[in-house]
Amino acid sequence: MKMPHNAFKAALTQNEPQYGIWAGFATGYASEIVAGLGYDWMLIDGEHAPNTVPSILAQLQAVAPYSTAPVVRAVTGDAVLIKQLLDVGVQTLMVPMVESAEQARALVHAMRYPPHGIRGVGGGLTRATRWDAVPDYLNTAHEELCLIVQVESRKGVENVEAIAAVEGVHAVFIGPADLSTGLGHINNPSHPQVQEKIRHAVEATLAAGKICGILAPAEDDARRYLSWGCQFVAVGIDISLLRQAAQANLARYRDTPNAPAPSRTY
Repeated sequence: MKMPHNAFKAALTQNEPQYGIWAGFATGYASEIVAGLGYDWMLIDGEHAPNTVPSILAQLQAVAPYSTAPVVRAVTGDAVLIKQLLDVGVQTLMVPMVESAEQARALVHAMRYPPHGIRGVGGGLTRATRWDAVPDYLNTAHEELCLIVQVESRKGVENVEAIAAVEGVHAVFIGPADLSTGLGHINNPSHPQVQEKIRHAVEATLAAGKICGILAPAEDDARRYLSWGCQFVAVGIDISLLRQAAQANLARYRDTPNAPAPSRTY
């Protein structure tokens, strides 16, 4: 059996925009719906969504038949958690709040087997090896693994050149919400100071020869960040899209006197 192919990592080499969507419902059922919509990638969120390793596994299994590539965000860069996530089959891992090159190097080591890292060997116990069916997994696993580090604080931006330069870091992902909050502009990523820091992080990442991504649900923001050089952009959040659509649907009836009852389509 061949090593499972990492379509997301391969796509990053094509120099084409990759449009993603945040998956926050923490269930395989909802993630499968999102995976069938045609986005290039989806972020299974283990930081702010109520996910555990088993629920992430269930979502990886649910979206496996689809072309949308799963990216998993861990709640922390803890090496033991990273080991578990990789063992259940995560190939593209995003780690939040990376603020130094030392931290980035530790994440690289957590994703690699000795002598190049500290990842423990699970062998036939792990989905990643297809239960020992992938030949020479220990020596080749790194070829299909992709590490994305999040830069989303003042300190992270100050150190972004060094972070992006770390060998084994494949991409840098900018978090505008945390960055704007940390800079004293709560809920205002559009503030000029925040935008200046974002552009600096993008340019530093590209100068290091790495790929840059960002979360930008607002279309104007997404297009601006793409023009700055971001290659993979999350342009929607499933929870927000549901809420917005449900609100708009209800408003059609609440705001219209004597509105007809909706037709039944089920």
